[in-house]
Amino acid sequence: MTETKIAPDPKFHRLGLLIGPDALEELERTRIIIFGLGGVGSWAAEALVRSGAGHVTVVDNDSVCVTNINRQIQALSGTVGFPKAAALMKRLLEINPLCEVKAFNQVFSRETAAFFEIEKADYVIDAIDSLGHKLDLIELAVKAGPRLFSSMGMACRLDPTRIKTADIWETSGCPLARLVRQGLKKRGFDGHFTAVYSDERAGGAEGVESVCGTAACFCSGKDTEWCSSKKVINGSSVTVTAAAGMVLASLVLRDVVSRGQAAEAPAKRPAREQALGAL
Repeated sequence: MTETKIAPDPKFHRLGLLIGPDALEELERTRIIIFGLGGVGSWAAEALVRSGAGHVTVVDNDSVCVTNINRQIQALSGTVGFPKAAALMKRLLEINPLCEVKAFNQVFSRETAAFFEIEKADYVIDAIDSLGHKLDLIELAVKAGPRLFSSMGMACRLDPTRIKTADIWETSGCPLARLVRQGLKKRGFDGHFTAVYSDERAGGAEGVESVCGTAACFCSGKDTEWCSSKKVINGSSVTVTAAAGMVLASLVLRDVVSRGQAAEAPAKRPAREQALGAL
């Protein structure tokens, strides 16, 4: 009778039954950086740590606002006012204390890019909503070498079944993806990466005023307050943002598994076939 391998850590036993212990070991070695810890990036981080990722860096210079509670996983009544990165790191370590989690309460920009050592990562997840910084990260990450997965716009949507993945140049129906394509073309960028986007037509309650970005803003006075710099404050739903985060995490998970399977394939072929293939 063939002995069944089980995951070495019981927390990941069920996933091990699905992808095998070798893939779990590879996940433990994998280094992932997540930029942007809002309604998309925070869920991607949680899913990856719950999937056995062993080295996760989370980056966001914002603090938890009470308005984040509807969609961001580290946003709780007790974490309002705390740095998002630190609050998320605490939660991730409660899930898996053995995971190496680094948290940076810092904005990503061309000036700060070298600080994060992107070139040492295996994967970069872009969940930044500032267009200029997003374009900077895309350019630098693709050049540095890690596999990049980038989230487009998930605000103003209610239907998670409209979320899709495609090469950035093949996306359609997403206003932010269009701006990203245009911005990259202006910069002379012709690289490729996988984008997570929604083709649901963006909506919102017309005529409803938001206090965000005004003197009455819930997070006014905080050094990391961003709302006042935004042209528009968009509504958003956790059912869509979290789903996009799960898709991003799934892309990493499936890529790790597929790379492991590709590496194992030659060893499983008959020796004669391998020899002929090398000619």
